Amino acid sequence: MHGAGHWSPEALESGLYLVATPIGNAADITLRALDVLARADAIAAEDTRRTRKLMTIHGIALAGRPMVSYHDRNGAERRPRILAWLREGMSVAYCSDAGTPLVADPGYRLAEAALAEGLGLTAIPGASALLTALSLAGLPADRFLFAGFLPPKPGARKTALGELAAVPATLVFYESPRRLAASLADMVEVLGGGRAAAVARELTKKFEQVRRAPLGDLARQYAAEDAPKGEVVVLVGPPDPATAQAQSAAALDDELVRALASLSVKDAAREVAARLGLPRREVYARALELARR
Repeated sequence: MHGAGHWSPEALESGLYLVATPIGNAADITLRALDVLARADAIAAEDTRRTRKLMTIHGIALAGRPMVSYHDRNGAERRPRILAWLREGMSVAYCSDAGTPLVADPGYRLAEAALAEGLGLTAIPGASALLTALSLAGLPADRFLFAGFLPPKPGARKTALGELAAVPATLVFYESPRRLAASLADMVEVLGGGRAAAVARELTKKFEQVRRAPLGDLARQYAAEDAPKGEVVVLVGPPDPATAQAQSAAALDDELVRALASLSVKDAAREVAARLGLPRREVYARALELARR
């Protein structure tokens, strides 16, 4: 593992260092992250202003080292430069806006490219909105599914939620404040309003807030208010097993009805079984039942 255990002023080993940064409270940074930011040969940051500010707060000088922005819009253009640094034997620290790189973050393509070339990759763990929200939500955290940001358009959003409805785990989403009320309404429609849920925002900041209530209650509350401020995490508890089974059966029937409109029973069953990851024999039996109606 590159960089592990290096606490001296010597240069870091060559490689890409994925540095987790605070999600709100600037004190939530590890000693190891500060060490890497102080000693890396170059720094790539989703938002260079935020990373510079963080370094200033903790007394770390850039001292003439190169710092480049790396985000969704310029990633393809910037990757070759960063990879060239790594090939030359430089150590490069990458920081996302806040939290852990690669979690709903543009750093994935950069890490993927570094791995593809056999270049060093090290994670410097730390703050994460996902894990902080899970700790505070009061929902089961032994099994969870992080679904990132839902699609912005209602139709695509409901489809995405439908795919997750029967997952026997707590669901975790990131959401923009302006879309929160609409997303909660769609969650109620697709997942049901009775599921335990929580909305967490401004995590680790002065005005941190976590609302815990059934999903339907939360949807009503946010529909009646102005859009909240700050980053938002929505968590929805797992369905009860009977509901999950019913939703799985309904989803299977929907897929089969669509497929049977243009395919034979055999072909429809094969296609749907592959798409849903279900035993083909079971799906074929259900397709036969639906075809006879």
